[in-house]
Amino acid sequence: MADILKRNKALSVNPLKASQPIGGSLATLGFNRAMPMLHGSQGCTAFAKVFFVRHFREPIPLQSTAMDQGSSVMGADENVLIGIKTIAEKSRPALITILTTGLAETQGADVHRNVREFREANPQFADIAVVAVNTPDFTGSVETGYAATLTEIIRALVPDAKDAGTYPGKRKRQVNVLVSYQLTPGDLEALRDIFEQFQLRPVFVPDLSDSLDGCLTDDDFSPVTIGGTPVSELATLGDALVTVVIGASLSKAAELLESKTGVPTYAIDHLYGLKANDVLIGALAKISGNLVPERIERQRAQLQDAMLDTHFMLGQLRVGIAADADLLAAFIDLLQEMGADVVAAVTSCNTPLLAKIPVASIKIGDLEDMELIGKANNVQLVIGNSHAVDTAERLGVPILRAGFPLYDIIGGYQKTWIGYRGTRQTLFDLANLVINFSHEDIPVYRSVYGQKPASEFSEPVPSCH
Repeated sequence: MADILKRNKALSVNPLKASQPIGGSLATLGFNRAMPMLHGSQGCTAFAKVFFVRHFREPIPLQSTAMDQGSSVMGADENVLIGIKTIAEKSRPALITILTTGLAETQGADVHRNVREFREANPQFADIAVVAVNTPDFTGSVETGYAATLTEIIRALVPDAKDAGTYPGKRKRQVNVLVSYQLTPGDLEALRDIFEQFQLRPVFVPDLSDSLDGCLTDDDFSPVTIGGTPVSELATLGDALVTVVIGASLSKAAELLESKTGVPTYAIDHLYGLKANDVLIGALAKISGNLVPERIERQRAQLQDAMLDTHFMLGQLRVGIAADADLLAAFIDLLQEMGADVVAAVTSCNTPLLAKIPVASIKIGDLEDMELIGKANNVQLVIGNSHAVDTAERLGVPILRAGFPLYDIIGGYQKTWIGYRGTRQTLFDLANLVINFSHEDIPVYRSVYGQKPASEFSEPVPSCH
């Protein structure tokens, strides 16, 4: 298992991670008619909004409590209460999440108490779900902020089975699907298709494929999210057959959901590679009681053929990866399945999953750390988000853009990585990067005989005397 190398410097020279409030906002954006509100300065929210707009190229609903110098010192409870009420009055969302920033946490904000005070003072907004989450940006990452927000949404909005009268299997085709931040809108669309081929109805929690899929709408403007999982669906999760959890970062959210509903859980770390997808397909066949559809069997055979075609390029390839834990584990499994060698693995923060990843060592650090480790180990290809492009250029190697944010390519948010088809395309993309980029080219051989006049090599005519 991996040897976890802790940080050994006091700052991030070339930051890798995105903050917890961004992760919390991303989870919120997967619900219909939702509005995330960051409790902090206006700059905190503006910075997060820039990340989202550059990545998704869509208008993003995001609000701020606009803490200033005075409220930072004297207390910002009033900012939170006024902010919630203003959003409720003007936008009438179905869900508001209050996400703390480093400024609010340092100031000592108690947003959970603020929500209780808002409820007591404004009973007219009882139909609007309001969830508070502690997501300080001086710790954790987008992955942990996303997971923490989803956990708090489940805690606040999913009723206990004994109170709601729900029981597992009441809805005979429904499957709850908790999805981590690593799944793109394109991944979720592909995953929905896989479930439906088994005659199952997936309820994604949350569902970015319906809210941030780049679809034009009839509305000229909406102050809240359009599409995503309806908040009302959360009341039905206790009637599902099972809950499928994709992403180790959601283990706490999955445990909480199972304890509240009694619905059994199938946990899958990721869906990259042949083995991981075999686990999912086997689980769906068992859950549905149906045979594996021929179309999925054909896609599996196509992936096997792609593995044969690309192993010449990917076998023994030295790769460096910079990503949060879920995505890091997924790519390591995929590359090792192809015989590649991960020589540099860097992630943003320590999580329980890291110790289970089958690689020699994992560095908790930034993109500078990956650059130094990669250079020392003669890395041949880099996998990372758009911030890692300059790193790859300095190393003189190609980069496969993956993760968040992706701002220097069009449609990166919509790419499909998972399933047999997504894995197949990922292998093609990796192989194409290798064959279209020079790696340790063998120098042209020039014969010594071709560098001298022919007369120098002619043998003298023997004398008869």
